[in-house]
Amino acid sequence: MIQAIVYDAVGTLMHVNPSVEAVYADVGRRFGSRLEAAEIRARFRGAFALQDRLDEAAGWRTSEERERERWRTIVGQVLDDVADADGCFDVLYAAFTKAEAWAFDPEWEAVSAHFQERGLRQALASNFDGRLHGILASMPAAERIEHVVVSSEVGWRKPAREFFAHLLATLRLPAEEILFVGDDLVNDYEAARAMGMRAMLLDPAGIYRDSGAATVDRLGILTGV
Repeated sequence: MIQAIVYDAVGTLMHVNPSVEAVYADVGRRFGSRLEAAEIRARFRGAFALQDRLDEAAGWRTSEERERERWRTIVGQVLDDVADADGCFDVLYAAFTKAEAWAFDPEWEAVSAHFQERGLRQALASNFDGRLHGILASMPAAERIEHVVVSSEVGWRKPAREFFAHLLATLRLPAEEILFVGDDLVNDYEAARAMGMRAMLLDPAGIYRDSGAATVDRLGILTGV
């Protein structure tokens, strides 16, 4: 019997608005960058993947300081033609604290209301930093979220077992009574299942259709689970 629903944040309930490359390009231009969005997109993916590999080598340990430096490095590698690298980073880092930089899934309000009516507890568990709390304050149905578990505050990034152990301790529920919903096959779906939780993979593009994972193509379908 499921007693709690735990959602990933970025990529599941919330998305960068209008896109990462658009925000980077806009801020970059203010500091002299001439990079186009397509180049920024490719650079971002490479820089982000490199930082993930470094975090994996470090056992997925993290902190507020590590997350800030992680993003400083990514911004520096992506926007390497700006006149003031520190100033550019500060503006970008602050930009993603604002609600207007994010769009919430349009089905989230109805989904959260449905699960509240069923008497299920709801929580968020995210690879993010302290900025997430301010962003979520403007989220539809934020009052229905009982706990927000953030990697920089836990000290471990998903898919570390320690992150999920902290989540279980926070909810004080057996793993099999929790349904974890996320958009990443490894960080969300496989990591949650490895801890004994049930899991659903949000996969609107059908990327993981042949992976054997239990997938849904939109958030609203969860109300039928």
